[in-house]
Amino acid sequence: MSQFQLLTQQRRTEFGNVNKRNINESQDVSNVIAKANADITSGLVHDDIVPTTKRNADPCTARGCKWRKFGRYVRVPIVISSQYSSAERNIIIRGLLTFHKSTCVRFYWRRWWHRSYLYFFSGTGCWSYLGRQGGGQRVSLRRNGCLYQDTVQHEVLHALGFHHEQVRSDRDRYVNILTQNIQSGRESNFAKVQTNNLGTPYDFNSVMHYSKYAFSKNGQPTIVAKSNPNLNFGQASTMSANDIARVNRLYGCR
Repeated sequence: MSQFQLLTQQRRTEFGNVNKRNINESQDVSNVIAKANADITSGLVHDDIVPTTKRNADPCTARGCKWRKFGRYVRVPIVISSQYSSAERNIIIRGLLTFHKSTCVRFYWRRWWHRSYLYFFSGTGCWSYLGRQGGGQRVSLRRNGCLYQDTVQHEVLHALGFHHEQVRSDRDRYVNILTQNIQSGRESNFAKVQTNNLGTPYDFNSVMHYSKYAFSKNGQPTIVAKSNPNLNFGQASTMSANDIARVNRLYGCR
């Protein structure tokens, strides 16, 4: 433990109280991210993932992009940019602490000898790399538009190695993608990926699931549940039980 300073409740309170409305205000992660990233015309895949020449899909978790586990815990050092206000920093911290409550992932303040870490900053929108990249790995949470608990969880799950739910390898059994309703140039956001689903079911309640009308050009659905075409989804305000189970299975939490 001497090499890590755990992100604790005591440390969190140093940043002041957060307006709870700011934490829970977002009800549709995909719309929040789409709006925040609307001016980004290139450089992202699946709308909020930064591609790399080495790794750009969650199968990389079998090839070295998982974060390292020490004993019982996966330890992820972090830095939060000083450009955030105290209340804004606290929103990010509260989002990170939700992983402490339900998984074996633990976030620590980065020390100088930690070579791999997450760097949270107010960039051009809401986006992350997929899985551990090595070095200072940027996670963009723009001050005006991205600071919600579900958005923090969403981008951190990308950084831990998880993709969007509706692009998982078995999605065609559960949803229809209505390409005729998708905005021109946004079709690649719905491209299927050969994911490791870790034995968990398809989850319409996942914080990683797009909404039914994500990137619609005409107000019509772009994703429809096969079991119930009237089903609404993609409105999770926090990680689902399946989101948590996947983290725990991928990282061998007990």
